[in-house]
Amino acid sequence: MPDRTLPSPAYRRTARPSATITVAAPDPAAVPAVGATTTATEQGDPAAVPDTPYGAALTTGAVARRLGVAPTTLRSWDRRYGIGPVHHEGAKHRRWTPADIAVLETMCRLTAAGVPPAEAARTARSAAADRPGPPAADAAPADAPDAPDDPAEGPTRRPARPGNWGALPLGRVRPECRGLARAAVRLDSGAVDALLGEVLAAHGLVTAWDEVMMPALRAVGRKWETSGERYVEVEHLLSWHISSALRRVPARPVPPRPGPPVVVACAPGELHTLPLEALTAGLAERGVPVRMFGGAVPADALDEAVRRAGPAAVVLWSQSRATASRALVRRVGGMTWGVRGARTRATVMAAGPGWAGAPVEGAVQPTSLGEALRILGALYGRDLPG
Repeated sequence: MPDRTLPSPAYRRTARPSATITVAAPDPAAVPAVGATTTATEQGDPAAVPDTPYGAALTTGAVARRLGVAPTTLRSWDRRYGIGPVHHEGAKHRRWTPADIAVLETMCRLTAAGVPPAEAARTARSAAADRPGPPAADAAPADAPDAPDDPAEGPTRRPARPGNWGALPLGRVRPECRGLARAAVRLDSGAVDALLGEVLAAHGLVTAWDEVMMPALRAVGRKWETSGERYVEVEHLLSWHISSALRRVPARPVPPRPGPPVVVACAPGELHTLPLEALTAGLAERGVPVRMFGGAVPADALDEAVRRAGPAAVVLWSQSRATASRALVRRVGGMTWGVRGARTRATVMAAGPGWAGAPVEGAVQPTSLGEALRILGALYGRDLPG
C-alpha cells in the first residue's frame, strides 16, 4: 500500500518517526529567556556577547536556534523588511537584544499563521513601536515584495546535511503546513493548537490530515532519523497536539440503533496510532459507531474484541511490513458470529504502507483517508464524503 495511504506517517507517538521541513530547530537550553535577570555571557553561552545599552545581546545563530528559523531567513528578513537588530558589533556582526527578539517572535507567529512576510513585518514593526521600552530595529527599508524567505526554502534548495540544525525541507506544501512545522520547531504549543484548529475548521478533516498534518509529521520524522537524537522533542510535541486536535473533532450523535460498529486497531507490534485516530475522528464525525483499540493489539485480544463487538468492518493498521501479518487478516476474515443459519462476518480493511506490494487476499486496501471513509460509509448504506 503506498505511503500516501489513509494516514501513513513513518512516525509514531511513542517511538521513532520519519519525516522532512524548512526551519531551524531550537535549542532552548542554549539560550536564556528574553528578559532573564542574568546575561547570556554570565550563563556561559558562547553565542552571547557582552550587554548592549538595551540588554544582553545574542548572535544570529543563537536567535535562530531559539526561534526555529534558519539564520539565512533572519538575514533576509533584515535585508528585505527591516526586521533586524539595533546593535551591530563592528561593521557587520548582528547582535540581537530582547527587544529585537520580541519583534522576531511576532514575525514568526504571523508568518506561521500564513500572513505574507511583508505584511507580517509591517505589523511586527508597528507593534514594537507601540511597545514601551528600548527600541527594536531601525525603520525598515522600502518593503520588498513577498518572496520565499530564503533561497533555501525554494524548490531549488540543497538538502540539509545530516545533523544540521538548519533547514527542514518541506517542498511545495500549503502555507498552513509550513506554519505548523515552524511553530512545532519553536515548541510553540499555543500556535500549534491554534493552527490545527483553524485548518480543521477551514478545510475539514481529510484535507487537514492529507495536506497539513501528514506532511509536517513526515518532515519532522525524517529529520529525526538523519540528525541523531535531535528533533525528538519536536516530534513528540507535534504528535501530541495533532492527537488532541483529532479528538476535538465534533462527533455526530450516533442513532439509538446504530448497527454494528467498525473495529479499529493496530496490528500486533504496531505502535503508530495517529492514522487510526484520524480515521476514528472521521467516522465519529459522520455518526458511524466505532471502537478504537489503539496500538499493538495482541492477536488474541483482537479476536475477543471482534467476537464481542460483532463489527461490520475491522480495520487493521500496519506501518511496516514487519507488522503486516496476512495470516492475521485471514484469521479475522474467517471469524463468524450470530445464530445458526444467519452467521455473519466482518469486512476486513488492511490499511497502511505495511501492506504494500501484493494484494492482501480477503481484505480491501484503501489508498487514502478519504477512500477509507467512503468504503466504510458504503457498508452503512450511505455516502461519507472524504
